[in-house]
Amino acid sequence: MLSHSYVCFFCGENQRSALIKFRLMKRRTLLQGLPIATFLPACFWASAQDGGSAAPTSGPVFELRVYHALPGKLPDLLARFRDHTDKLFERHGIKSVAYWTPVDEPQKSDTLIYILRHPSREAAAANWKSFQDDPEWQSVKDKSEANGKLVEKIDSTYMALTDFSRRLG
Repeated sequence: MLSHSYVCFFCGENQRSALIKFRLMKRRTLLQGLPIATFLPACFWASAQDGGSAAPTSGPVFELRVYHALPGKLPDLLARFRDHTDKLFERHGIKSVAYWTPVDEPQKSDTLIYILRHPSREAAAANWKSFQDDPEWQSVKDKSEANGKLVEKIDSTYMALTDFSRRLG
């Protein structure tokens, strides 16, 4: 037992009463009060220190792209991808994994979904810039949009495979 009574610098509680409370505390309560990081191996702390990103900064990344076509323009958009865009992607190091169109309305008539594979996030940025600057792409885009824009909106999401996923592309 403590012969002297001290006040805790952090909470102002009498040290003797704090010791008694600690002895009475159940192990489960103590464990629930600890931050989860206490139980993680040190290798997880490193990712927390660099911003906590779970996605790899290098290595292959996948990009999910969803094109929302303007009314009546999906057939023209599909033709552009089929006849030109996919070949141009390949030339610029952008690998197509697969393309889809929804089977149910309302998306069925105006949505194109596809996944691309890039060697890294940095390569994706460089490849997209190269693609956008390509004179052939600019010509194809201008010709396909002679009667108006084809796409209202594009959604893009970069993704990393989980450890339990089948390897793609």
